[in-house]
Amino acid sequence: MDLFSFLSDYTALTLLSLALLAFVAGFLDAVVGGGGLIQLPALLIQLPQTPIPTLFGTNKIAALAGTSVAAVSYARRIRFDYTLLAIIALVAFGSAFLGAHAVTYLDSNALKPLILVILVVMLAYTYVKKDLGHAPTKQLSLLKQGLYGSLLALFVGFYDGFFGPGTGSFFVLGFVLILGFEFLKASAYAKVINVVTNLSALSVFVNAGYYLLPLAILMAVCNVLGNITGTWMALRRGNGFVRQLFLVIVSLLIVRYSYDVLVTG
Repeated sequence: MDLFSFLSDYTALTLLSLALLAFVAGFLDAVVGGGGLIQLPALLIQLPQTPIPTLFGTNKIAALAGTSVAAVSYARRIRFDYTLLAIIALVAFGSAFLGAHAVTYLDSNALKPLILVILVVMLAYTYVKKDLGHAPTKQLSLLKQGLYGSLLALFVGFYDGFFGPGTGSFFVLGFVLILGFEFLKASAYAKVINVVTNLSALSVFVNAGYYLLPLAILMAVCNVLGNITGTWMALRRGNGFVRQLFLVIVSLLIVRYSYDVLVTG
């Protein structure tokens, strides 16, 4: 698709709304994840005649661009254990690759009731534990961090390749609860791992030709701008801001999955 065809295929209002929502998705992703809650439904609603795998691929390109920028920004301010990061990233890459392939074999609707229960538990626990994520809570050995982080990456990475919305939020809370990170550090690690899972899943979609490049570029630029803004806000306002936004995003995810499970079946 060339630029002229691209501009003629979509109305200005469609492009403007997708660009704006990509910015919002990028902002949310930079702080706590959950951008897929905004960006993917926007594509599904605005382009109902486009094959779903093509929308998935287009969404992944935009998300990857923004998350990559956020990961670099966090890396300048947050100290990473690169050995731990590499271990978790390797497991997440393979798991997301399998998840992307599983899309054609498994029914994602079967997972939604379980995901809904997990989200409700996440919200309740985070709300009750007022001090959760405000400071590091565990001092685990590198071996245990690698083991626990790999198990987290195995499940969440597969979910990201298979379905996706809320991946960043699952990683953030997983790093806080399982590895004992503070929210800001957990968000930084989640961004880097999310880049890896996006790359893995995207390799499947791109190889199959499932993407709209001009639209993906437009949304990627807006997603990057949103990620830059969100990263700046998170680093400036700290753990309290990240926790509050995390609660909002998980609440929205619960509403979304409740609708899918109870209304659409």
